[in-house]
Amino acid sequence: KQHKNRKSPQVKNENFKPFVSIMIPAHNEESVIANTIRTVLNLDYPNFEVIAIDDRSTDNTASVLEDLEREFPNKVIAFIRPKEAFPGKSAVLNDALAFAKGEAILVFDADATMEPDFLTNLVYELAPKDVGAVQARKIVRNKDINLLTRCQNNEMTMDTHFQVGRNSIKGAVELRGNGELIKRTALDDIGGWNNYTITDDLDMSTRLHIKGWDVRFCPDTAVYEEGIMYIAPLYKQRRRWLEGTIRRYLEYFWDILTSKKMSMRARLDMIAYISQFIMPAWFIIEIGILVMKILLKDANPHILMSSGIMGCIIGFGFFMACRYSLRRYDNLPRSDAFIQAVYTSVYLLVIWFPLVLFIGTKILFMKKDMNWGK
Repeated sequence: KQHKNRKSPQVKNENFKPFVSIMIPAHNEESVIANTIRTVLNLDYPNFEVIAIDDRSTDNTASVLEDLEREFPNKVIAFIRPKEAFPGKSAVLNDALAFAKGEAILVFDADATMEPDFLTNLVYELAPKDVGAVQARKIVRNKDINLLTRCQNNEMTMDTHFQVGRNSIKGAVELRGNGELIKRTALDDIGGWNNYTITDDLDMSTRLHIKGWDVRFCPDTAVYEEGIMYIAPLYKQRRRWLEGTIRRYLEYFWDILTSKKMSMRARLDMIAYISQFIMPAWFIIEIGILVMKILLKDANPHILMSSGIMGCIIGFGFFMACRYSLRRYDNLPRSDAFIQAVYTSVYLLVIWFPLVLFIGTKILFMKKDMNWGK
């Protein structure tokens, strides 16, 4: 991809400047939402509106948004959802979409910040007719608070590495919720957001690919957000991410296999991506079998070969991907990248392994819920 770009540099369509509706859903975000909206208003893009949405907050978020609407009457629209409204971020965005004027929709989280040229740089990626959406790189703004926020930033940097790889082969690039820009015609084609998913971004990514839309990733344009500082809420968030990821594969599996519009590259990429959730579960199950053998005093309680192989692949794979990412995208020295890759790999194993087992059990034996996990 890099060689091709050097040989034939991509020419930006300077005339492609669609009107953009910037949507910012907020639930109990009175402490950060004003700063986010003021930052968005500093964007140097000429054609946009801001739709700030209070989603049934119990704090003063609604009044903060109404004050901002009065302060910026031609730019900010305060949309206050009633208390009985259908819950969930997807429903919030669908309600706002009904009156949004934009030819493209840009979604930010309530704690997002960005540089003034964010939209100007990102919008060109949406110009080709087959491109339905584009995702900006995500960076943790408070990464130096503690080890947990540092690991989250390194995790996002590694995700950037994977997304760039998928983007280079026109694979199944995924949206990440914060800093996603979606073409209005693509949204209409898939029927908007899915109200019955807990991961609106991943669900939409899958449906866009099934419908034949290309999703792009832009590593040179970044949106900044706050990392979680404590382990309990981090597990809560990641539980939602993982459950939403696995459920959308179960719900759209047949469509992924049979879609006539989806490219073979995206299909194969998506199927390969599922393996990262299968391998940890397989590994944990085989460890469980080994423990049972020991407890039952089996004469030959050896670990199965596949467990050892998968353990090495997962651990070493995390480490190498993380080290490369930190060198490539965060420009860390070799020694710092090595050390951070070691403890980030441990963090990934501690976070994801037990969650894969828990979510697998939940999906098999428990009823689906809409617990968003704020």
